[in-house]
Amino acid sequence: MKILVLCYEYPPIGGGGGRVAQNVAEKLVARSHAVRVQTAALGWSSIYENVNGVEVCRTASGRKVPDTCSVVEMGMYLVTSFVPVLRHIATWKPDVIHVHFAMPTGILAWMARLLTGTPYVLTAHLGDVPGGVPEQTDRLFQVIGPIAGQVWQRASEATAVSSFVQGLAEQAYRRPVTRILNGVELNGFQAPAPVAGSERHFVFLGRFNPQKNPDFLIDVFARLKDLPWKLTMIGDGPVMPKVLERIAQHGLPDRIVCTGWLKGPEVDAILGKTDVLCMPSQSEGMPVAAIEALRRGLAIAASDIPGLLDVVENGKNGFLVPVNDAEAFADKLRLLCMDGRLLAAMREASWEKAREFELGAIVDQYDAVLRAAAEG
Repeated sequence: MKILVLCYEYPPIGGGGGRVAQNVAEKLVARSHAVRVQTAALGWSSIYENVNGVEVCRTASGRKVPDTCSVVEMGMYLVTSFVPVLRHIATWKPDVIHVHFAMPTGILAWMARLLTGTPYVLTAHLGDVPGGVPEQTDRLFQVIGPIAGQVWQRASEATAVSSFVQGLAEQAYRRPVTRILNGVELNGFQAPAPVAGSERHFVFLGRFNPQKNPDFLIDVFARLKDLPWKLTMIGDGPVMPKVLERIAQHGLPDRIVCTGWLKGPEVDAILGKTDVLCMPSQSEGMPVAAIEALRRGLAIAASDIPGLLDVVENGKNGFLVPVNDAEAFADKLRLLCMDGRLLAAMREASWEKAREFELGAIVDQYDAVLRAAAEG
C-alpha cells in the first residue's frame, strides 16, 4: 500500500504530534508499505530526504523556528504544499492519504479528494478540534467552522489520539471517531531500578509556553526547599525568560537546570536517571512526554485534566491535582520525596501501564484503518 502522509511539522521540526507521525510512518515502512511525507521546511529552501525508509519532502514555506508554528505559517504550509500534493497523487499514485492534525492539514487532503478522489484518514490531536485549547483556537474555529465540518465529513476514516480528543471530535462533527493512542517502542527498555538514596530527580519535558505552564512549576518547587531534590527542565519557548526569572527570584539556580531542546538520545539519558515527570499543563491531548515517562517507569505528577486520564491513574502510577493549585501540587511532590516505597510502587505501575501504548499494537490499528479507507 502506498501512503501519502500530510503533516505540517515532521521531526526535527515540531513537537510531540510530529514525532507520533514519524513513529507510525517508520513502522508502516517496516511492514513493507511505501510511505511518503509532505511537510514544511524551515525557511525558504525545499529539501528531499530519505529517513529510515520514509521519503520526506520538505517544501519551502517560510517557517522561522522549529518548535513553534504560527497560524500564518500553517497557512503558508497549505499554500506551498498544495501543488506538491497534487503532483504526488498524479505521479506516485498513493492508495490513501494519512493526515496528522485535522486542522490545518486536513484542508489539503479535503481539497485533494475533491480534485482527485483520493481517500484520506484524519488523525486529530488536541489543538485541531474545537474545545481542545479554547483560549488559543476558539476564534479560529468560528472562522473556519464550515470548512472544518467538510474536512471531517469527507474523511473516509477519522481517529483521535486520546479519549478526550475523541469525545470532542465526535461532539463537534457528529461522526464516529476511532481512538488510537500515541504509541511508544518498548523493546530495549527495562523495569525501573529500585529507588535509592534520599534525593529525588524530577523532570519537565515540553514546550515552554502558557499551555504547558512551566513557570508555575518553579513556584511549586519553591515550597520544597527543605527537601533534597533536583529538577531538570527540557525544552524551550516563549515562557523561558519568565522561568529563568522565577528560578532566580526563588534562589534555585543550583537545583533547577534548564537544558533547552535536546536530541532524543540526550533526553533518554536524562529520563533514565529520573524519578518523576511533572506535567503542570493547563490542557493536553495525548502528550508524548507522558508516554515516554511510562516506558521509563517514571511516576507522573500532573494537572487533573481530561487529556491525561488515559495516561495517569490517580494514586496508582502518579497523582492528578487541580490545575494551578501550587499547594496541592507541592503536597504530592513532598509525598513522593519522603515516601520511597510509594514512589517505587508508582514507578512500577507506570512501567506496567506502558504496555497499553506499545507501538506495534498501535500501528496495527493504523494499518487496519488505512487499509479500510484505501479499499472503501
